[in-house]
Amino acid sequence: MKRIYVVFPLILLLAFCLAGCVRASRTQETEHTSQITEDGTEENAETEEQESLAENMEQEQTEYIGTVPEEYFAASDHAGQVAEITYDSRDYTDDSQPAIQKTAYVYLPYGYDEADQDTRYDILYLMHGWTMTAGDFFDEAGSGIVPMLDHMIENGDIPPLIVVCATFDAENQSQSFSRSVEELSVFHNDLRENLMPYIESHYHTYAEDVTPEAFQASRDHRAFGGFSLGAVTTWYQFIYNLDYIKYFLPMSGDCWIMGTYGGRYYPVETVDYLENVIAQDGYRESDFRIYQGIGTDDPIWDQTDSQIQEMFTRSTFTPENLHYAIIKGGRHDIDACERYIYYALQDFFGEETTIE
Repeated sequence: MKRIYVVFPLILLLAFCLAGCVRASRTQETEHTSQITEDGTEENAETEEQESLAENMEQEQTEYIGTVPEEYFAASDHAGQVAEITYDSRDYTDDSQPAIQKTAYVYLPYGYDEADQDTRYDILYLMHGWTMTAGDFFDEAGSGIVPMLDHMIENGDIPPLIVVCATFDAENQSQSFSRSVEELSVFHNDLRENLMPYIESHYHTYAEDVTPEAFQASRDHRAFGGFSLGAVTTWYQFIYNLDYIKYFLPMSGDCWIMGTYGGRYYPVETVDYLENVIAQDGYRESDFRIYQGIGTDDPIWDQTDSQIQEMFTRSTFTPENLHYAIIKGGRHDIDACERYIYYALQDFFGEETTIE
């Protein structure tokens, strides 16, 4: 399969400029001065033990992921289907605008039967990056995600699931960087009020109906992921829609709730905010799962890694709810996204029997 990199020059240039030349190592971040007593022992032995435990926990949460099997990008004998849908929405950046219709694309696994009301499916909502549109992840000219999903389901890596590719752009067209940031920051309203009710009233998910209570009761079967500005969008879903979604897959991006490039400039304040979201609603460590993906050659590495390293210092984020997936030499492209999605879906939804 021809591999096509998707790289967005302006955002990458901005990221390079903002990242700076030197990133403090984990050792530098935890450096401290020991106090030596008269008998030569260190008074901070307990502190060192705590730091050692924290370091071990960080290592347990971090994984260098490999490639997707190449055969997963070939056509499958059990291919799913992709449908284009339109749903009623509005421009949440301007209350004066009239109602609009938005576009999304829905992957339905092999064997999906509209008449079968008994079989229910896990669901992943997937958000594109800057300059992309809703259908790009499913465009086989530049992405291997559709055949990869087919083979993952066929081989029992994951149970059959529904994947919805949406857009934060009101017009599903490439917008300026500032406009895209404005739209993604309010997309959580569109997801909650329009897209989810439409999708989960038309397709067989675990939601019994489209009431808030039904979405909350079925959150264990729902994930949201996104790439680049879609990763920024994913963090907004964690903040605003945690009651509807258990699993989160930010790919090559950090949280901007405290400001643009928040992971780089406001890592402490950003993680404080995330912890407050969890605490104020009484969530336990097992009530959510974050799978953060980033590549070492991704220009977003510095701002993403800074945020995750800060999260590692907090007792709120444990190996049970935070996993850090790194691609050595990974870049800011669709190839990296394929790998994050491949591993994250198995992490979220487990295994199922192979299709005969």
